[in-house]
Amino acid sequence: MDDELEDLYFFELFQSGMKVLSRISLTNPFSGSAIYLNYFWRMIKIYLFKPEMLLATFILIIFLFFLHSADEWGRNFMANLKSGFGLKRATAGGLRISTSTAAERESWEKRTDAAAVYAVMGRRPSMEDRFVLEQINGTDVNFFAIFDGHGGQMAAEFAKEILVQNLQNKIIEISNIMSGKPMDVPKTEEKNEEKCEPLTPTTPDKDVKSDLFKEIPPASPATPSLSASQRRKSFKKSLSKDDEVAGGANKDSSNQISDPEILSKFKITRENMFSTNKNVKATPKPKQYEAKCYIEGDKINFGKLLTDEVIAADYALVEKAKKSTNIAGTTALIAILHRNKLTVANVGDSRGVMADHKGAAIPLSFDHKPQQVREHKRIHDAGGFIAFRGVWRVAGILATSRALGDYPLKDRNLIIPDPDILTFDLEYNKPQFMILASDGLWDVFQNEEAVAYIKEHLNEPHFGAKSICLEAYTRGSLDNISVMVIKFNHGRYEIGTS
Repeated sequence: MDDELEDLYFFELFQSGMKVLSRISLTNPFSGSAIYLNYFWRMIKIYLFKPEMLLATFILIIFLFFLHSADEWGRNFMANLKSGFGLKRATAGGLRISTSTAAERESWEKRTDAAAVYAVMGRRPSMEDRFVLEQINGTDVNFFAIFDGHGGQMAAEFAKEILVQNLQNKIIEISNIMSGKPMDVPKTEEKNEEKCEPLTPTTPDKDVKSDLFKEIPPASPATPSLSASQRRKSFKKSLSKDDEVAGGANKDSSNQISDPEILSKFKITRENMFSTNKNVKATPKPKQYEAKCYIEGDKINFGKLLTDEVIAADYALVEKAKKSTNIAGTTALIAILHRNKLTVANVGDSRGVMADHKGAAIPLSFDHKPQQVREHKRIHDAGGFIAFRGVWRVAGILATSRALGDYPLKDRNLIIPDPDILTFDLEYNKPQFMILASDGLWDVFQNEEAVAYIKEHLNEPHFGAKSICLEAYTRGSLDNISVMVIKFNHGRYEIGTS
C-alpha cells in the first residue's frame, strides 16, 4: 500500500514538472520585442517593397554606377591628353604616363642607363613638381634638378625652363672657352654682364656650422617665443589692415590647411599688399658676369655660377610674377656632376642624400626650415615671424624659409632665394648612388631609411625610384612626390652603362 502511494506521489510530481516545462518552452521570452519587429517588418513590406520603390532604388544604383564610371573615364582621358606638364611622351628612354593604380594614375617617369626619376601627383589636386635629368650637350657635365612648386605651377615651370636653360647655356659657353671652341650659345635675353671680379670659393654662412641643425624647441602654439602683440606689431609694416584681418582668420584655421589654400587668400588681398607701401625698397637687379669669370685655372667654379644664376632667375621670376599677380613659388635642388666633382645647390626643403661605398647616408643638402636658428633670426630681423600650423611656417603661410618666387613674402626678405652650396669629391666618397627628391618623400622617410630602401631595390628598372615613390604614397604622404636616383659604378657616373 505504501509503495502504491509513493508511486502515485512521484507520478503527480513528474506530471506537474512536465506541465511547468511545457509552459516555459512554449513561451517566447522576446514576445515584447517581437511585436515591434513584426510591426517593423510589416512597414518594410508596405513601403519598401512597393514596385515604385524598387524601381526608384534600381534607377539610383544605375545613376551612381554611371557617375563612378564617368569619373574613371574622365581621369583616364585627361591622363592621355596631358603631356606631362611640358614633359615628352613615351619615347625611347623618354617619359611615360601610367594609369595602373591610384598612385600611378597621374605619374611621370624618365630613365637612362644609369639614372631614373619617378614622380606622382599623389593626393594633391595638381602636379607642381618638375625635374631635369640630362647631360648638357657638347660637354661632360651632367645636370640633375628637382623643383617643388607651391601656390601654383608657374614658378616651378619657370625654374625648369628659364633657370635651367640659362645655367646650361653658361656651362656650354664656359666649356667652349676652356676648349678653345667658338662661342655659339644663343642669348635668351639681353644682359649687361659685369667685368670679372676676383672669385672666391662659395662657402656657407659663418653661423651654418653652429646653427644649421639647431631648431626652436617644440613649444606649443599657445606659448610662442614672441607674444601675439609683438608678432603683429613686427609684421604690421608689410600688411595692410585688410591683410591683417585675413591673417587673423588664417591663424584660427585648421592645421591641415595647405600652402596653396593659404596663399590663395593672399591673392585675394593682393591689391592691398606691398604695392601701396612706400617704405618697401625695390630689390636691386643682381649682377651677372661673363662666362670666363667662372673659370679658375683648369676648373669651373660651379658654386659661384649656381649662386649667381639662381638669384638672377629669382629676380626675373619675381618681376614676372608681379605683372601677373602670380604668387607661386618653388624650391630648387640642383646637382651638377663634372668628372669626379659633385656640386649641389639647395633652396628650400627638397633634399638630396648619397650612399657612400659603405652604404652610409651622406646628406647632400639641408632643409631650409623657419624653425632653424639662423633662419628664424633672419626672418625676425626682417620684421616677420613664424607660426606653428601643423608645421612651422613663415608668417603662418610658407613651410620653407627659402624659395624662388613667393613675391609677396620676397619683398620684405622674409623669403630669400640664396642657395646653400655643397661640393663633394667622388673619388673620396666612392658613392653607390644618390637620391634627389621633393619633400613629399622626406615627409615619410628619413635619410638613412631611404638609403636602405633604395639599396634593396637598386636592381629594379627604375633603380628603386618608382618603388620608394609608391611606398611614400602608401605611407600617407600628402604632397606631390618626385624621386630621382642616380646610380654610380665604382664611384663613377657612366652614361651608356647600367
